[in-house]
Amino acid sequence: MCGRFAFFSPTEAVAGLFGVEFPFELRPRYNIAPGSVIVTLRAGSRGAPEPALLKWGLVPSWAKDAAIGNRLINARVETAHQKPSFRTAFKRRRCVILADGFYEWRAMANGKMPYFIARGDGRPMAMAGLWEHWAGASDEPLETCTILTTAANELIAPLHARMPIVLAPSAVGRWLGPDADTAPVAQAVLRDADNDRLAYRPVSRAVNDPRHDGPALIEPDPAVGDGE
Repeated sequence: MCGRFAFFSPTEAVAGLFGVEFPFELRPRYNIAPGSVIVTLRAGSRGAPEPALLKWGLVPSWAKDAAIGNRLINARVETAHQKPSFRTAFKRRRCVILADGFYEWRAMANGKMPYFIARGDGRPMAMAGLWEHWAGASDEPLETCTILTTAANELIAPLHARMPIVLAPSAVGRWLGPDADTAPVAQAVLRDADNDRLAYRPVSRAVNDPRHDGPALIEPDPAVGDGE
């Protein structure tokens, strides 16, 4: 799964990598938790990727209560096209969540140790996701999203059984575009993921508290050996 991530690359670098223009400045964030408003890309009116701010935790259009989003921060790619909560979004409302890395925890004798997982080349990443529009009876309309996950590869498996799907920059347009309108085609795009280009390192347990933020959270913890 993915329950916490960071996004701190400069606006210009992200815009150049994904070929988009941001109507707002990207604020560095090192400890993004579920329920936060996050930076995403989704298909615009002309089909090209456009930035959008979405709340993390998908609320299906049919939900009676927005609180369901607290439980829908991730969706399994193997079943998302079938599940009532995700299947319409899988077909029509795909997005990518922009990040520089995500956190996972490994159980150790002295408690769980957090690790920061990022691309080995240091570039920002695009995590495949789904988004929805919800309008409750008395609440303001919400646009929300979830992160798609897959089985962990050999690198991440010692930390957790699941991991986000990290798309290559060249695959972002295909994932968002109309050619990915059916589950088989969309899943074929996801098989082009860049998940094998990741590396990880142990970091401070300060990240366990979502109130903590700042670049110190992603610095290697010298008390634990580095990951690869």
